[in-house]
Amino acid sequence: MSLKSRGTDISRKLTLLLCVGCFCIGMLFTDRMWQVPEAKGMARLVQKEDERQKLVMENCDQRTEHKESSNVLGEVSRTHHAIQTLDKTISNLEMELAAARAAQDSLLSGSPISDDFRIIESNGRRKYLMVVGINTAFSSRKRRDSVRATWMPQGEKLKKLEEEKGIIIRFVIGHSATSGGILDRAIEAEEKKHGDFLRLEHVEGYLELSSKTKTYFTTALSLWDAEYYVKVDDDVHVNIATLATTLARHGSKPRIYVGCMKSGPVLSQKGVRYHEPEHWKFGEDGNKYFRHATGQLYAISRDLAAYISINQHVLHKYVNEDVSLGSWFIGLDVEHIDDRRLCCGTPPDCEWKAQAGNVCVASFDWSCSGICRSADRIKEVHRRCGEDENALWNATTF
Repeated sequence: MSLKSRGTDISRKLTLLLCVGCFCIGMLFTDRMWQVPEAKGMARLVQKEDERQKLVMENCDQRTEHKESSNVLGEVSRTHHAIQTLDKTISNLEMELAAARAAQDSLLSGSPISDDFRIIESNGRRKYLMVVGINTAFSSRKRRDSVRATWMPQGEKLKKLEEEKGIIIRFVIGHSATSGGILDRAIEAEEKKHGDFLRLEHVEGYLELSSKTKTYFTTALSLWDAEYYVKVDDDVHVNIATLATTLARHGSKPRIYVGCMKSGPVLSQKGVRYHEPEHWKFGEDGNKYFRHATGQLYAISRDLAAYISINQHVLHKYVNEDVSLGSWFIGLDVEHIDDRRLCCGTPPDCEWKAQAGNVCVASFDWSCSGICRSADRIKEVHRRCGEDENALWNATTF
């Protein structure tokens, strides 16, 4: 073979090897270039996908939490409404039961059912704001006349007060030990003239005030469906519009007990006023009573009046009526409201407060547990401490 031919063959082989080498290098370079960007791109895609899923999960969690929170709040609201409705239904049933028991007791004792109760039975129970029972005695005719001449409306105004304002006011008295005697006939004549008595199936007596209180609330509840039932003594001056506004401010809350709360000493010594025969129940000598409203004036809500009516036969009576009432609520879920406007002093105390725009609900002298010589002095108290005569009729808050 010639040198030229051999040179040509070598050149061809080198060219072929060079081509193969270049091809391999090119493939290696191309594969590397494709692999690296693809891995980086995939990493970014995976990262973005993870972030998207995380955001989606967070949104889902937030929506779930919001939905669960809304559901919980909704359940709480519905449960609270259901409890209120049930509480009101139970209260209404208790009142109906108390009224039925009062009617049954009247029938069993041979006493006629009052005309007021017959009207309620036939026409349904009208709603009133409050019933004010003025505790009085057979010997208190002058006191009653002084109340009629001052803060208690008379005649057509008394009826107007009931119809337009939903306020019932009655003198509360039972019967004498001798039924149909001269004392009872005197009250019947007074009732015929004024029409402002609530007669109770109760024998009057100073040591029977706790029993009279139970009978009053039971009877009043059976006759009138009111938000509040008030007891006041006949030697206390009362501003009816201010009392009504004060009670209306509390609305129809259940188990309300309003008065001037006190905690006086338990008196164990015999012969002293307000002696407590059962003083040993309250601990050692020198102990004090539990908190309770002073007896001159206090108010309780419908639910508490129904409680007294239903349980009247098992509620213990202490010698002091205000202590008895307070004891009946021990252990119950009762809201005690201490309002000092229900126990203002007589002038100048109540007068100064009235001039300052803080009209008192009730005024009396602590030293006498009422207005001292009230039959003579209540007109002066009314003149100096009484609310404006139009306050009752212009009031729109109750």
